[in-house]
Amino acid sequence: MNESYYYDVTKWNVGNPFEDIGVVINSIIADIKNKQKQSDVNDGGKPGAVIYLPPADYHLKTQVKIDISFLKIVGSGHGFTSSSIRFNVLKENWVNLHELWPGGSRILNELSIEKGSSEESLAAFLVKRDGDPRISSVEFSNFCIDGVHFIDDGNNEPNVENTYVNGKTGIYVASAQDSFKFSGMGLVYLEHGITVYNADALTIHDNFVAECGNCIELRGWGQASKVTDNLIGAGFKGYSIYAENFAQLLVTANNIFPRGKSIIHLKSVTRSLISNNILHSFYPGMVILEKNSSENMISSNHFLRDHEPWKPMQIHDNSLMDDFGLLSIEGNDNSVIGNHFSEIIDEEYLRPMGIKPIIIRIKKGNYNYISNNNFVAAEANAKTGDSAYAAQVDSLLLVEERKALNILTVLVDESSNSNTILDSGYESQVEMNKEKNAFRSLPTI
Repeated sequence: MNESYYYDVTKWNVGNPFEDIGVVINSIIADIKNKQKQSDVNDGGKPGAVIYLPPADYHLKTQVKIDISFLKIVGSGHGFTSSSIRFNVLKENWVNLHELWPGGSRILNELSIEKGSSEESLAAFLVKRDGDPRISSVEFSNFCIDGVHFIDDGNNEPNVENTYVNGKTGIYVASAQDSFKFSGMGLVYLEHGITVYNADALTIHDNFVAECGNCIELRGWGQASKVTDNLIGAGFKGYSIYAENFAQLLVTANNIFPRGKSIIHLKSVTRSLISNNILHSFYPGMVILEKNSSENMISSNHFLRDHEPWKPMQIHDNSLMDDFGLLSIEGNDNSVIGNHFSEIIDEEYLRPMGIKPIIIRIKKGNYNYISNNNFVAAEANAKTGDSAYAAQVDSLLLVEERKALNILTVLVDESSNSNTILDSGYESQVEMNKEKNAFRSLPTI
């Protein structure tokens, strides 16, 4: 097969990529399928193709449907810039901004939002194929998918652009698949950034996924996958990283920032690793293990919980109380070792008022091992501001001497037995049934 399978969307002879990139890419996929009909030609036959998006704005009014393996869609820049900051600047000041919209190789998801529309139908890219073998080796790299605007959600949000709701998804993988890869992508202002069902050997690496209602969702089931080296930050209603029924999931070296209702949420996830991440949240419930999530390791992460400093977002929270725990565990045989936890918040912002905030809570589980974690708890003396960037950076850099905050480093609920808590709090900071669980306190000075 001597034909070239490299396609530049601006040079294709069907459709106008600037008016509807969906029509163009679907036509290219049809051409690939027409040219690659035979499954076995000299021990080959269907090598797939590369579709290239030069830097530009590409409006998408027709969903792209992918049902072939070995396809790479690639651009020349993820183009992320904060839409949230822009939409919370007075419109009369937009004229002073250097740029208004995300850039790079940018696809604008302009699919029509109609009542009753499904997540699948509002995805810019839908990957779906039945039969054997599973669809494999589809890659998305180095371009931006922009949901453009959020819409009114009926909850009286003062600024409709802060709802994190529009029904739109960037990439929706509906079928079981093998060895998919997302790298160098920028996703912004989508209700769902990346949604993947039934993943095997999935790579989500070095992406910028933020200002989405939910950023990364691994649904159905999955195994042997990784979420690494990403910059991630969901809205206050959704997940930054969510996984269910997963085994051997690696979540490492991510910088996950506010304001997702949870930072990492695992449901029925086993034998997986969360390590070396920077985790920052304005709410409790930062990392949640539930539905018998067992034999997982949480190690060498930095947890920071503080108060929202940016005025437009201070009306929101995730509805959890401060006794929920920054790390909440339902499951057995998990290891929580060598993490750093900072609870830096003024007492007036704790809920309910007067509560002693809990850092690690074993709600339901046996044989969990919690060891050598460090805890810093202090009032913040925080200031608020109209600038999202300046207010947040100022609060993060503030490390002056402050009044200590009274916390529980570990709470083991009465229904949980045979857990081991070592060097993770003073005697007064750990609550548990010491007849049913093992405990060694930190020495006091």
